[in-house]
Amino acid sequence: MRLLVGLGNPGASYARNRHNIGARAADLIVRRYGFSPWRTKFQGSLAEGLIAGDRAVVLKPETYMNLSGQSVAAAARFFKVGAPEVIVLHDDLDLAPGRLRVKQGGGAGGHNGLKSIDAHLGNDYWRVRLGIGHPGDKDLVTPWVLGDFAKSDELWLAPLLEALVDQLPLLVAGDANAFTSRVALAVAPKGDA
Repeated sequence: MRLLVGLGNPGASYARNRHNIGARAADLIVRRYGFSPWRTKFQGSLAEGLIAGDRAVVLKPETYMNLSGQSVAAAARFFKVGAPEVIVLHDDLDLAPGRLRVKQGGGAGGHNGLKSIDAHLGNDYWRVRLGIGHPGDKDLVTPWVLGDFAKSDELWLAPLLEALVDQLPLLVAGDANAFTSRVALAVAPKGDA
């Protein structure tokens, strides 16, 4: 079983924020794979279903980003999954928009949601880093991540999330390299593949 976590902040005012790209991916996973309706549990929204025959739970913490670890750790304890069975989908400033990287463990890289999960669960979980780009000045980071995606961002955002969801069975099965390669191939500009 896998616990898939889509990070973001709760409420309609945050829904289109760059910081909520993980929660947006979670919504698409639940729709695409026909998961149960969302229900409130573990200080978050939770849905259950199957991905390529494997049981999975999708969680969107509703504790606000900085306290995400409380929700994630509570769900992990309840479902008896260790950190290596947890996959966290989150925004990453250090990746160009439309890029994706996957790794297990490591540091939080200044991401407050990851810092919270590290504190409550440890850091041996999988991270799916979804590039949102950097505004170019550290003083602009907070308004950047809490700012909405522009309409023009849909040109890369929708294909990235679609490819992530299409290839998700590979990641759930433990093949992070094939997952990353296939997502990159799907979103590569024509002529780059």
